[in-house]
Amino acid sequence: MLNSETQSGADSLNLSHAETDALFKVVSEQLGLNTFNPNDQELLNRMVESMGDSRGMVRLSFAEALGKIGKPATPLLMEAVANHPNPVVRRASAKTLTLIADPIAVPTLVNALLNDQDTVVKGSSVGALAKIGEAAVPALLKILASTEYPESAKGHAVWALGFIGAEAKEHLYREINSDSAEVRAAVVGAIAKIAQEDTEEGAFNILVNALTDPSEIVRCEAAAALGSLSYQPAIPNLVKLLHHSDWETRKAAALALMKIGDRTSLEPLQAALTQEGEAAVQAVIKLAISQIERQLEYDA
Repeated sequence: MLNSETQSGADSLNLSHAETDALFKVVSEQLGLNTFNPNDQELLNRMVESMGDSRGMVRLSFAEALGKIGKPATPLLMEAVANHPNPVVRRASAKTLTLIADPIAVPTLVNALLNDQDTVVKGSSVGALAKIGEAAVPALLKILASTEYPESAKGHAVWALGFIGAEAKEHLYREINSDSAEVRAAVVGAIAKIAQEDTEEGAFNILVNALTDPSEIVRCEAAAALGSLSYQPAIPNLVKLLHHSDWETRKAAALALMKIGDRTSLEPLQAALTQEGEAAVQAVIKLAISQIERQLEYDA
């Protein structure tokens, strides 16, 4: 974990604006002429240090230049993310790794996500992990499955998995049977994105099966996904959930049926309303009924 001394914000080279501008001019010319030497570690290191410049456009320019250089810059950027005393440099380095998307950076980025004291560094690191894609999926799933990591880190991991989407498909399909409800719920959310992108029947089947998951958060996540996707074949399964013993699950089912908006849901919703004892669920069912009826009137 990075300590407070490491994260103090000191800048080791303290390059002046004039020195930084001169450096960027040289780098730009070399890149333009295709004469830049990617093995020049001293030059690369000075470019990384220049991302601590107080001017945002200058930091962006160096990040884009390092992004063009690509994987030869990865080790120095990883070192900066892990150990640089200036959080501005750590942030910019993580964002630059997003441009390069080199899988070898995964462990460093995960460590920053979990341990860096700067929230922007954490966010930039998870953005890089998302851009790296499939190679980052096992590490992201490991974060979700652990009881040691904070909810904020798990939330970042869920977002990244959703961003990766179809590229992570095979990993996600395996993890739907995870012992961790949090992992299964995250997988359901990511699979929903796959279904949205590819309309793959296998993805929809997993979502429908998740409606019977023993965990409330997984059932609700699956219902919400199917509702957002307006997946009509799931209507009979959602109707069954209107009579589930868990009221959050009943509410999620009613909301999903409302989003799908099919006339075949009206009668089951009306019947469920007469039996519903939870005020919050009653309100959602009434809303679902009115929304579907309004849509039917509009269509007519």
